[in-house]
Amino acid sequence: MRYTPLSAATYREHRARFRQHMEKGGLAIFHSNDIMPTSADGTLPFKQATDIMYLCGIDQEESVLLLFPDAPDPKDREILFVRETNEHIAIWEGHKFTQEEATELSGIVNVQWTSAYAATLRRLVPQANMLYLNSNEHLRQANEVETREERTNKALRAEYPLHQLKRSAPIMHRIRSRKTAEEIEQMKRAIAITGKAFERVCGFLKPGVMEYAVEAEITHEFIRNGSRGHAYTPIIASGSSACVLHYIDNDKPCKDGDVILMDFGCEYGGYASDLTRCLPVNGKFTKRQRDVYNAVLNVKNEATKLLRPGTMLANYHKEVGKLMEGELIGLGLLDKTDVKNQDPERPLYKKYFMHGTSHFIGLDVHDVGLWNEPIDVGMVFTVEPGIYIREENLGIRLENDVLVTESGQDDLFKDIPVEADAVEELMDRKAVIT
Repeated sequence: MRYTPLSAATYREHRARFRQHMEKGGLAIFHSNDIMPTSADGTLPFKQATDIMYLCGIDQEESVLLLFPDAPDPKDREILFVRETNEHIAIWEGHKFTQEEATELSGIVNVQWTSAYAATLRRLVPQANMLYLNSNEHLRQANEVETREERTNKALRAEYPLHQLKRSAPIMHRIRSRKTAEEIEQMKRAIAITGKAFERVCGFLKPGVMEYAVEAEITHEFIRNGSRGHAYTPIIASGSSACVLHYIDNDKPCKDGDVILMDFGCEYGGYASDLTRCLPVNGKFTKRQRDVYNAVLNVKNEATKLLRPGTMLANYHKEVGKLMEGELIGLGLLDKTDVKNQDPERPLYKKYFMHGTSHFIGLDVHDVGLWNEPIDVGMVFTVEPGIYIREENLGIRLENDVLVTESGQDDLFKDIPVEADAVEELMDRKAVIT
């Protein structure tokens, strides 16, 4: 295992959080992801389903977790199923969890082979009053591929049509949004590696290099520091490409006089980081570039202060919009009178800042959370305002990850340079070193 996992105590705490929200007699079922095919005999790299990862830490295919707090037999209250290995699997695929190793990592005493799952389920379901089935209920999900969890849900509904069904997703959204101490430390490890990659790029970037070469430098730093790679497809967008919000081609040359927008973050131990920085390709911002950069920085800094316990996210985004209006007026991009007379349902700032300022982050880069409830201590959000001026081939976005605390917030990226002067100084210093 290339990363340090969370402790068994933390996984026990995560499961206890879930059980607290279950109704009496409930049986919850969680499945791992599939290994997804490509073509011929090819497959994509395995990526574990984040809910089962959160609850037990088993980062392996064909794993199943059952939580049955009111089971008559105490041994049935937590059961983990893992894939049984053999000599053939060991030779061709490598090591798989033993039952003892799965217990040590997850803290679950009753670990069985996945081949025993079906018979165990047939034995336990009649003892349960209801089944908690899990599903992907993320606001942005638009998946056209049937997952392993969806297949098993369909089979369970057909086999046990008289059982009451409950949704696990609302519970997972609630408990996953409030990070435990070890989760924060894991995210800090991902952030530290991301910071090293940013410094590496500062010494590498110069006119004429390709965007994909910048991406390669970032990837190199991720892998050499124990990360499995990017938490999401990186955006390495120079010049006009920075005005394309989800630009991922990364195939253009970085030109003298342009600014490059880099939105990237490493994944460590399943946890994501999410950073955006903008660099002048030649090492120096023009006055206009600096003015736009500082306007975005001002909004980021003030928006960070607004992330406090008790704040509603909808109100937060409205307040950030007002901050952006003031900066756009100062840049000459909006007229003060026009803003005063605008349709509040169609604010003018959206022409230059068309996306949200913050999203939950954790096991997923766009992590789950409850958007209709107040911000709470232990939640982690991105703060990522941007200004995109297509007619000037200039896009600036700045992004840090922020932990909400009792006293306000802790900027987890605070040690990574973001001020324009500091960025230019870092580029100059790194260029001399390399």
